Amino acid sequence: MKNHEIDYKIHGNDLQCVEIELDPQETVIGEPGSFMMMDEAIQMQTLFGDGSQQTGGLFGKLMSAGKRLLTGENLFMTAFTHTGTGKKHVTFAAPYPGKIIPMDLRLLNNKIICQKDAFLCAAKGVSIGIEFQKKLGTGLFGGEGFIMTKLEGDGMAFIHAGGCIIEKTLSSNEMVKIDTGCLVAMTSDVNYDIQFVGGIKNTLFGGEGVFFATLRGPGKVWIQSLPISRLASRIAAYGSVGGAREEGSVLGGLGRMFDGD
Repeated sequence: MKNHEIDYKIHGNDLQCVEIELDPQETVIGEPGSFMMMDEAIQMQTLFGDGSQQTGGLFGKLMSAGKRLLTGENLFMTAFTHTGTGKKHVTFAAPYPGKIIPMDLRLLNNKIICQKDAFLCAAKGVSIGIEFQKKLGTGLFGGEGFIMTKLEGDGMAFIHAGGCIIEKTLSSNEMVKIDTGCLVAMTSDVNYDIQFVGGIKNTLFGGEGVFFATLRGPGKVWIQSLPISRLASRIAAYGSVGGAREEGSVLGGLGRMFDGD
């Protein structure tokens, strides 16, 4: 293996964190802002780029950091290295309700493609890059845009997504249609495209958007039940003027008058 070998344990149900167990001199790379706690013997260092073993020197680091900038991510990542003896632990927390998904890249053809904000942490040596969507329609209407995050290597990586996570293994030429925002990750051999919903009533009044994401096998896909964009829109709607008090009320705005508003 080129990547550091790490053990882990996931805690919690809906608001999860992942505890990484490190042997001496092992390192895990974390997304900025994901750190929760660590043992005394763990040393933290900010890296320019993803910390993977690059052969291009400074130019390679600049390219790696530039790719992360294109995806809207931070230019810097944080490395946590065990500098003592015995086994020590560092823990990373999920940013919102959902599930942490462990990915053993050795068993996934050494590469997965995921949504831009899904990455949480990984063993040192895993390369975090970008994946361009080659089809114009997929980039414009696919929910994730032209650029997604690409994780490559032979170590462990951890991603996070909202709500319940369903893992599906697609056989050759098998296809599943999903909401464009519900795609979390897929293996590199899955064909990702979009399909028009069709029908005037479906388009105007269906409430499910104009396009489906189509995923065709062979390969594995991970699908989330609650995209963060959907959660944010519901919270915004609930927090709008009168949204909370009028919900389920027969009086509606009249009831708010009696409340003193």
